[in-house]
Order: sequence, then structure tokens, then C-alpha cells
Amino acid sequence: MAAAVISTHDGPIAWVKLNRPERLNAMNRQLVDELAAALLSADAEDSIRVVILHGEGRAFCSGDDLKDLDVQTESEIATQAWVEAIQNITLQIMQSSKIVIAAVHGWCVGGALEWAINCDFRLFADNTRWFFPEVSFGFFVTGGVTALLTKQVGPQIAKELIMFGERHNADKALEVGIAWKLVPEKDLLGEAERLALMVAERPANSVASIKHAINDGFHSSLHDAMAIETAATVRGFLSAEAQARARRT
Repeated sequence: MAAAVISTHDGPIAWVKLNRPERLNAMNRQLVDELAAALLSADAEDSIRVVILHGEGRAFCSGDDLKDLDVQTESEIATQAWVEAIQNITLQIMQSSKIVIAAVHGWCVGGALEWAINCDFRLFADNTRWFFPEVSFGFFVTGGVTALLTKQVGPQIAKELIMFGERHNADKALEVGIAWKLVPEKDLLGEAERLALMVAERPANSVASIKHAINDGFHSSLHDAMAIETAATVRGFLSAEAQARARRT
């Protein structure tokens, strides 16, 4: 079985690549579990200062792989475990002592967009297309975005983005504050590396302390938001209407 996530170390940088290009790096259990292991490994390695999360092929990640919907919804226990595995990535990113940079290109959809929002810096290539599809299926968002996105873009814009699920370009991501910076696709990984090396020049303890202080202060309701999201997402996945809508895609 091919690796769904490839992690390599280059000096102070861990390059973590989502590697299911034939499915636009869609999220299945293998990818989520391997991503969790890669993030855990990077966090445990003292020489690693920054993680760059990126995608192989034509997309960062196209969100949940709905071809696995039957497996994800075979029981309430299975659905709960799937949603908690997705939410665990949020906790790993936000609670890590490393700075995590999302280098986003192509499609960035649903849970993948939520993971990108969890990252400390978000570089978007100029060809990025992004949206939240969950509500259109009858599902629900994860990644703490009901708290994080609301505080970043304001409640009206957060409701618009999540509720309507319209597809947006990279300029819109910069306009509302989801993207930190836009770069040409050909320069995306080089710009991510440049940023990572800037971070790595700073004292590790100070950088980690600043990250956690800002995350814990600005996003103080993250855990409460994720608990609400998990319960609502499990209900959505198990809804017959939502499953029927998802299978029509």
C-alpha cells in the first residue's frame, strides 16, 4: 500500500506531504492516521522547528473521501471514531510546539480547509480554490472553525462561508483573512521554506510560548467548539438524507 502521507526532514524543517494525488489527496483513514503519526514524530524531534504541510499533485486536499462513506457511517461508534480522528489533527497542529505552515494549492475543501485554518501561517497559491461543502450535504464542519473562523473573519462572514458553501478563489481567501499571503504556484514551496527558515532563526522556546499564548487566548473556546462540532458531525454523517446527498456527488 502506497504511503498516503510522506514526511521528510531537511534541517529544521519537516516537510509533510499529503500523497493521494489520484484522489486529489482526499481524506481517508489511512491518510488521517499517517498524518497524525507524521505530526507526532515532528513534534517529538528537537531539531525540527517548523512543519510545512502541503499536497502532492493538483490539490492540497479535496476534503473527506466520500467513497469511504459506507465505512465512515457503518455504526455510530465508527462515525464517532472517524470524526475524533479528524479533530485530533486539529489538536496536534494547534498544540504542537512547532510552527505549522500550510502551503495550499489547487483544491482545499472541507476538512482540509479546516486543517489549514488550524495552521499558524497559511500560504495560498494563486490557483487555490476553496469552500466548505459540509452543510450542502447535511453534514457539519470540524477543526474548531465555528470558533476559530468566527473570531478571524467575524460572525456574518463565517456564517456565509460555512452555510452557503460557495466556491472561492485565492483572492477571496486573502480578502477575508483565511490566507496570510498569496504567491504564484511555482513559488509556493520556496516561499514556505523561506518563512520556515525565518521562524527557525528565532529561539524555539519563545516561539512555542508565543504560539500557545495566542492560541489559548484568542481561541479560548476551541475545545468547547470542537465538542459541539463532533456531536453535530456524527449526527450529520449518520443522517440518511446527508448520506443520500453525498452519494449523488
